Amino acid sequence: MSCLCHQTSNSNQSTNHWEQTRRHPCYSVEAHYKYARMHLPVAPKCNIACNYCNRKYDCVNESRPGVTSEVLTPVSAEQKFIVVKEKIPNLSVVGIAGPGDALANWENTCEAIERIKQSNPEMIFCLSTNGLLLPHYAPEIVELGIKHVTVTMNTLNPDTGAKIYRHVHYQGKKYEGTVGAGILLENQLTGIQYLAHQGVLVKVNIVMIKDINDSEIPAVVKKAKQLGAFMTNIMPLIPAEGSVFANLPPTSIKELNQMRDRCQIDLHQMRHCKQCRADAVGMLSEDRSQEFYAGVDSLIKQNHSVAM
Repeated sequence: MSCLCHQTSNSNQSTNHWEQTRRHPCYSVEAHYKYARMHLPVAPKCNIACNYCNRKYDCVNESRPGVTSEVLTPVSAEQKFIVVKEKIPNLSVVGIAGPGDALANWENTCEAIERIKQSNPEMIFCLSTNGLLLPHYAPEIVELGIKHVTVTMNTLNPDTGAKIYRHVHYQGKKYEGTVGAGILLENQLTGIQYLAHQGVLVKVNIVMIKDINDSEIPAVVKKAKQLGAFMTNIMPLIPAEGSVFANLPPTSIKELNQMRDRCQIDLHQMRHCKQCRADAVGMLSEDRSQEFYAGVDSLIKQNHSVAM
């Protein structure tokens, strides 16, 4: 099945996105007490190398972005969604957040969303990206009817970016240092502004890394507001074992909240983020992903046996 993005009709986008936001647990603090989300790990490839990331993502014991216990095809993602929706009736959001980058795997991302959307048009769809390919796919994101996009933008300074990103793969070439960080930043800024002007609610994620980008975060938030972002989500660094930043000090809750309070003056801050896995299922406060690791075929059989 090929990507069906260009076949999306306006009738499939009839639900007002502000109403959707009231059912999105990441965008609404009230919603996260009522509604569940499901992340589909259909995007294993990534096009940048972040120093806080460990690409060995097959793990059941860690709870952080970029980790999953399986990678799904669009077909198996649809099948798993059917099982999860049956067992979690308050499921309101289907998101794609890795374990790599949603846009670096656009065909898989688009097809998985389109498959589920055809039979569940009331479902809210969102995706997360590093933003490198946003200028290329932003028009298709809008056409597909996705109203919530998260972009991780950690700095406005390419020199700082060179400390956070080892390299960037863009248009068939590998860029390192400030050159790669500069390309990434330019595309993030362009993509965020385009989406916001098209009515997409953009959440900008910022990883707070002590002595590297923490002093620059207020400027990132101000820029996000200028570009039209809906909110920012300042997250603490999780020093992942095996990553370049494995030995850096984690950000304390006190430091994190002080930064959020400072930036709240300029733009609404998300304060209930759980830094979810790429295969997270359930309420933000209760990840039930391990219930659905038996394999798609086994889950379908179990679901059928219960229904009979």
